[in-house]
Amino acid sequence: MRRIALETIANRSWLVAVWLAVSGCATVDPYASPPMLHNLQREDDVGYCARLFADIDRRIESLGVRDAEARRVAGFPYLRVDRFNAALGQRATGAAQEEAWHARLQRLDEAARAAELVNAALSIEDLPRCRGLLGAADAAAVGKLRASAQVPDDYNIGMRAFGLYPLTRLPFAAGIARWHATTRSAFATPIEALPIQGQLQRFGPPTSVSEPAPPLSLDPLGVPVFSAAQAAALFVRHAPMLEIDVAGGFDRIGALTLDANDQVIVDAAAPIVYTRLAHTLLGGLIHPQLVYTFWFSERLASSDGPFDLLAGKLDGVVWRVTLDLAGEALVYDSMHACGCYHLFFPTEKVVARDLPETLDETLFVPQAAPSARPGEKVVLRIESGTHYLQRLSMTSETRTADAVTYQLLDERALTTLPRRGGGSRSAYDPGGLIPGSERGERWFFWPMGIESAGQMRQWGRHATAFIGRRHFDDPFLFDAYFEVRR
Repeated sequence: MRRIALETIANRSWLVAVWLAVSGCATVDPYASPPMLHNLQREDDVGYCARLFADIDRRIESLGVRDAEARRVAGFPYLRVDRFNAALGQRATGAAQEEAWHARLQRLDEAARAAELVNAALSIEDLPRCRGLLGAADAAAVGKLRASAQVPDDYNIGMRAFGLYPLTRLPFAAGIARWHATTRSAFATPIEALPIQGQLQRFGPPTSVSEPAPPLSLDPLGVPVFSAAQAAALFVRHAPMLEIDVAGGFDRIGALTLDANDQVIVDAAAPIVYTRLAHTLLGGLIHPQLVYTFWFSERLASSDGPFDLLAGKLDGVVWRVTLDLAGEALVYDSMHACGCYHLFFPTEKVVARDLPETLDETLFVPQAAPSARPGEKVVLRIESGTHYLQRLSMTSETRTADAVTYQLLDERALTTLPRRGGGSRSAYDPGGLIPGSERGERWFFWPMGIESAGQMRQWGRHATAFIGRRHFDDPFLFDAYFEVRR
């Protein structure tokens, strides 16, 4: 898709590296806006709590352990927001809804700070009390909070301007069209005719548990509410069977861990699939999404050898299942953990919208999802080396004799990986990127406005289109592409 020779871009690469080093230092200070700006000046307990948060944030910044998944809210740095909760803010128009929304922003900050404090070896017992106190003090500023609780996109306008984006996007569009054609061809090839470099190996989830009941209720914002047991049952029920062409250790999924030099590596002796619960807006309703991420030690270099711009350490494949409110699949989609290769696999329960002709990357469906009978599980056929998805099928087999069982683990565990010498650190840097997973493509693809294109990144930081703007966690994405059949 992206092997595009752009000599003028290559010549500018050293300039953009300098420019990025300078521009990357510019951040918005969440303490420089009211009401926090005024709270810092108070001499009461509210002022103490404001200064406590400010001091903690200074220490977190100095130690380089900031968690990038959710953004601190300007003027309310004891709260954080992601794209879904930013969208919910526009729905929070009554007292009960505003309270529920505020609680969600609090929980995002609690989760992020828990990781930051562990990685910084800090323990601040007063934080929960202070978060509640500041929230009460700022309760009248809900309008300001709603306006500030926004997430900027992950495209750099300066990079696009400097890279002459209106012109350079044209050869990229041609490359994307070639990738679409190649991908369609692979999905159209009979599965028994797909090339095999090594040996097909299946990796499957733990034995299914009892069928989960539909959500017991919706919260005041309309978000489906699951018990921990219901969520766990859904994750097991919809976890895919992986059928991987294994030609070497680089084709075996594993757990992310740290080596003696604090570099992120994959332990293939511990087959782990990382999960998270997400949400999207579709047909006026909020739908739960089950997200699964599989990690490989590397993307193997092709016959291009050292000139393969897409090869490098670590490779992740993300599989997402969007559910209806009865817990059944509506749409499947996938990408790699760099935000690349975004594919959609709709079921018969949805219909694709008629989209206008555009040069921008939009809905790409290489295959419709096959109908699933009761008890059947999705099988993902994955290519050796590149880990490209090649086919989606169904199976009634819960386990084959040679299948390897993988375990499910909450993806937030990656924000506090144990270090060999004690302590912990996140797999991600403060910008949400995994150090050491850089790709050569970044020196050529920067005119599309994506920082370090090809590098593995954290949830919430996946820009999935080189041309146009699109994010994997955009809560309006599915509503823009699909309608639910009535």
